[in-house]
Parts: sequence; C-alpha cells; structure tokens
Amino acid sequence: MSFSPQSRVWIYQSDRKFTSTEENEILNKLAAFTNQWKAHGNELLAKAEIRYGFFIIITVDESQAGVTGCSIDSSVRLIKEIEQEYHVDLFNRFNMAYKVNGEVVVNNKEDFETLVNIKQVTLETIVFNNMVQNLAELETKWEVPFQNSWHSTVFAHLL
Repeated sequence: MSFSPQSRVWIYQSDRKFTSTEENEILNKLAAFTNQWKAHGNELLAKAEIRYGFFIIITVDESQAGVTGCSIDSSVRLIKEIEQEYHVDLFNRFNMAYKVNGEVVVNNKEDFETLVNIKQVTLETIVFNNMVQNLAELETKWEVPFQNSWHSTVFAHLL
C-alpha cells in the first residue's frame, strides 16, 4: 500500500518495551483493526506498526475517506484495551523517550529533567516528538536532536 505524505498519524508511546511475543500479538490486533476500520461506512486506508518496541503508530491516508470522531474513538478504545491487557501506559505524555547508544529509553519527566540537568541528555541527544501530525513529519521530525525539538523549549532553564 502506498500512503500519501499527508496521511495522518497517531503515536502511542509505551512506558516500557514490549516483549517480542507481546509485539506480535499487538501487531495482530492492530492489523485486524485497521483491516476493518471504517468511517461512516467507508473503509479507511490504514496501517499500524510498532517501532523500536515502544511506539504504536497508526497511519490513515484520508485521500480515500476521512477519519471521523467515531472512527478515532474506536482506535482509542483499541489502544486502551492494549494498555489494559499488557499493563503498559500508552497515554502518559509526560514520559520522555530518547536514545542512548542507539537504544530507546523512556523516563518520566522528573528523571528526564534530572538527566538534562546533569548533562546526560545533551543538545545532540535524539528525542522523539510524538506530536507529529502526518507521515511526512513522522519521517523528518519525529526523531530529532534535543536542540531541534519542543523538549529544548520546555527544559530550556536547564541548558
């Protein structure tokens, strides 16, 4: 399937890495969902993936049919079910994800703040901007150096 760069994306970040078994099970649930996902009876061109074992990414190409409030609600219900079943937190926007030696690490805001303060997280540290809106932004603005992200504004007082 080919998706437009303007396809909408939603990113749900786990507070811990999924095991390979969990990841396979979740991918099966996501595939079953996206294969039947509809908005007002129209099939949505959608896909879901897990990146780095932490990030569930749902993509919808609205060139065929646009998402609606009800269709978004159904995807959120699925994510909440995954959260319950696998005992993970997928909605806490105060969990910060970044890379250390190429590996993804997730910390709460307070621990992340401490790491910035003691210079373990630097201006060059790769952080994840889960607020990207579309596929083009996902490819270019999702994994960025701390200095080029919203993180540098929020934690500017520590730099």
